[in-house]
Amino acid sequence: MSKTLVTGAAGFLGSHMVARLLSEGRQVVGIDNLSTGKADNLRAFPDGVGGFVFIGCDVTDPGVLSIPELEGVTEIFHLASPASPKFYQARPFDTIEVNTTGTKLMLELARRRGAKFVYSSTSEAYGDPLVHPQDELYRGNVNTWGPRACYDEAKRLGEVFCYEYYHRFGVPVKVARIFNTYSAGLRNDDGRVISNFVTQAIAGDDLTVYGDGSQTRSFCYVDDTIRGLRLLMEKEAADGEIVNIGNPVEHTILQVAHTVIRLSGAPGGIRYMPLPEDDPKVRRPVIAKAKSLLGWQPEVTLEEGLRRTIAAYRERMQGGARP
Repeated sequence: MSKTLVTGAAGFLGSHMVARLLSEGRQVVGIDNLSTGKADNLRAFPDGVGGFVFIGCDVTDPGVLSIPELEGVTEIFHLASPASPKFYQARPFDTIEVNTTGTKLMLELARRRGAKFVYSSTSEAYGDPLVHPQDELYRGNVNTWGPRACYDEAKRLGEVFCYEYYHRFGVPVKVARIFNTYSAGLRNDDGRVISNFVTQAIAGDDLTVYGDGSQTRSFCYVDDTIRGLRLLMEKEAADGEIVNIGNPVEHTILQVAHTVIRLSGAPGGIRYMPLPEDDPKVRRPVIAKAKSLLGWQPEVTLEEGLRRTIAAYRERMQGGARP
């Protein structure tokens, strides 16, 4: 039986990946330092039961290479990193470390174990794009001197480590530039747009829109993102490639706010706040490469995904729990 390592296993994407892999009957080792991930995300998968082992450690610690449980690992999903501006701006040096030192150590582990490797990069690699929509050849418009740089530039340097390990050592590396992903599993306090809107709507509060709401995003339901990452790992044709994983259907933030209000029956209105520094004005992936290499495209519409998310948030919040 193959063994898969998931870093950031207690995070949003990581916990969904763990669930997917275990449902396929795989052995899974999860690593997380629980800095932004939540142990509750893994409560359905007790340590040592059903093929799952959890290790509480930091992937930036060189000792990670000597963990006995990582013997026999054949796949590595490197998903560890704060992803919300709220969290990565509060922990900039940790964010830089996990995406640079942590990525290098995980690539070294892949080299030693002969394992396949998927690196979770980000659409933030494109910065505030001057080309729209964005394909993988676009080199981006990123500011190194600003509050988002600790994440944007660290992810970009992580891609450089992937390039070197692929070309120098033949590690079968695949890089996923992941666009906005959401579902009920997203922390409701992480400051991202879907979690903010749904939490505010259920509470009866005004929805907070930054700027005039004309900036655009493309939202991918987590099931589709996880399926894309799994296919990326499986396909040899994707070795040494950067692939956009995201939904090419573009919405303005104001459109999303009105949709959440409509679907939730929220009484609240909209409150406008200043646009954060370096906030991208547009964001939409070209997914032709994902279609051709992986046979992948999203299946869940934004409206359907929001219905699922609103229902789950409402159930948890009314029960006194926090999503």
